[in-house]
Amino acid sequence: MLGNFRQIITRAIQPRILLTTNRLNQTDADKSPVTANVPSGIWKLGKLNHIAVAVPSLDEASSFFKNVLHAKSVSGAVALKEHGVHTVFVDFGNTKIELLFPLGDKSPISRFLEKHKSGGIHHICIEVDNIEEAIKDIQQQNIRTLSETTQIGAHGKPVMFLHPKDCGGILIELEQAK
Repeated sequence: MLGNFRQIITRAIQPRILLTTNRLNQTDADKSPVTANVPSGIWKLGKLNHIAVAVPSLDEASSFFKNVLHAKSVSGAVALKEHGVHTVFVDFGNTKIELLFPLGDKSPISRFLEKHKSGGIHHICIEVDNIEEAIKDIQQQNIRTLSETTQIGAHGKPVMFLHPKDCGGILIELEQAK
């Protein structure tokens, strides 16, 4: 499953700039599939920060992760008016799941839940070390973003969403690491 995930991410935001051997001390074969085609010195992908899941009930979903799966921790609900969502973070130690519930009828999560009544994966969030450079590079490769500028996300850091039609059908959120 991890191999498939790496292939999806590589296809979704694979830079089309080829690395030259004089910029590398190692070959592309020595690198992981996720970082093999990312130009060095510009920006780098970090870790998977979270997987966001739209849910029809925050209480039921929170209870499931806390009481059935015994997640390391489950936060309380936080309203993010600027994004039109309530969020709950489920921490597993090595990554998180962000539970999303609509905040108002115009919430993008309301529209998602109209199509997917029982909820489902909404987006994945990947950290980058330089979000502004990542956005410039990605846009030069004709990958659309959902806004013109970064917004402050649920963790208080700049984020940018990449259009799923340009990313293999996956809505990707890039988040500034630290």
